[in-house]
Amino acid sequence: MDNEQTLPGAVDPGPFYHGTKAVLKPGDLLEPGRESNFGERAQANFVYLTATLDAATWGAELAVGEGRGRIYRVEPTGPIEDDPNLTNTRFPGNPTRSYRTREPLRVVDEVLDWEGHSPEVLRGMLEHLEELRRQGIEAIND
Repeated sequence: MDNEQTLPGAVDPGPFYHGTKAVLKPGDLLEPGRESNFGERAQANFVYLTATLDAATWGAELAVGEGRGRIYRVEPTGPIEDDPNLTNTRFPGNPTRSYRTREPLRVVDEVLDWEGHSPEVLRGMLEHLEELRRQGIEAIND
C-alpha cells in the first residue's frame, strides 16, 4: 500500500511512523496482540502509528524494553482510525496525527535522523504517565 494515498477510514496521506524499542527490518509486520506499553500492559487490540515524527519519537522514548528507541516508517495493510487516546483530548481533532489499526503495519525502513526530547521534557511526560497510572487511567483498547 502506498503511503502517499489516503487509506480507508483516514484522511491523512502519511507517510506513517511507529516508535518502539523493537529491532525490526523492512518487510517485518507489527501486529496487534502484544502487551501494551502503558498502564497494566494488557494485550493490545491495536497497533499504533502516526504521521508526525514528534509523536513517533514519544513512542520510541516511552516504549517498554531494553535498548534504544527506534522509529520505523510503516505502511498500514488495512484501514486505520483516529487514536481515541489522543483525539479530542487536550485539543480538538487529531493534531498529533495519531492512528490505530487492527491490521498489521509493514515496516518500510528505519528512520535514523531523529532527535529525542530533552531530558526535562521526557521527565515531565514520564511524571504525567505515572500520575495517569496512579489514577487508574488505562489506554482505550476497544
